[in-house]
This record gives sequence, structure tokens and C-alpha cells, in this order.
Amino acid sequence: MFDALAFAAEKHRMQRRKDVDASPYINHPIALARLLCIEGGMAEMIVLSAALLHDTIEDTDTTVDELRVRFGDTVTSIVVEVTDDKGLDKQIRKASQVEHASLLSREAKLVKLADKICNLRDVASTPPASWPLQRRQEYFDWVKQVVAGLRGVHPKLEAVFDAAYARRP
Repeated sequence: MFDALAFAAEKHRMQRRKDVDASPYINHPIALARLLCIEGGMAEMIVLSAALLHDTIEDTDTTVDELRVRFGDTVTSIVVEVTDDKGLDKQIRKASQVEHASLLSREAKLVKLADKICNLRDVASTPPASWPLQRRQEYFDWVKQVVAGLRGVHPKLEAVFDAAYARRP
């Protein structure tokens, strides 16, 4: 897991979040791992490693082969499952997440659920600077649709999601 953290930190080192403070991007994957571990009671190193790496293919120059060599087939397959194809139109990517959420592996569902919880928390407390209220509300509603396909994977984390969703702007 610590190798995954170091790898993610290196890959995301120049990236920033879209909030007003332009927070370091690495805080996001760390938040996922923390959420899974502390709030979800998760101790599966494969899931925690995948959570730390979940955006490396999508948002950096990391390749599937690079992850496979360094972290093995299982972690890599989880990361691939939760990776959006940035070559597709944004609306198609969003619809695809809703459509495919229920088809993900258990491990990928856990990572996806943690990602959505962390994103909702961020949008509620430190939203992207350019997002007006309507966009934040639409984001919450879309995330709820994605999470509907993840239900049943971890009731405790689903309750955490419900609490985060209750903070809908």
C-alpha cells in the first residue's frame, strides 16, 4: 500500500484540485484510502492500493502495463474498472458510469463508492471555484444515480454516502 501511495504521489505531484485553494491532488486518493480504512473498516491492501491509484491511468501518463508490472494484475484490474475513457464525450462517460456501476467487481465498487463519497464531501465543503449552485446540485444527483448501482457492496459506507448526500447544496 505504501508503494501505491508513493507512486500516486509522484504521478499526481503537479496536479491540483479545482477548489479555490487549488489543493494538492494527492489529497483526494489519500482521502479515499482513509475513508475505506477508518470509516469503512477496510483492511484489504489490494482495495486500499487501488483506491490510492484509482486516478493514475485516467489523469496522468500512467499506463496499464506500468501499473501491472509494479502492482500486479489484481490491483491493475480494479483501477482499470474505475477508469473513465477520457476519449469519450463527458456526457457519455457520465452515462456509462451509471450504466456500468452494478457490473463492477466488489473491489471496484468499493473504490468507486469511496470516490463518490469523497467527491460529494469536497463539492459540499470546497467546491470547484467555477461551479455555480445548479452544477453542484446536478453533480450530487448524478452521483446518486451511480451509487444506486453500487448498493449492497458495503452497508456502512452506503450510510456514509447517504449522510454526505444529505448535505446536498
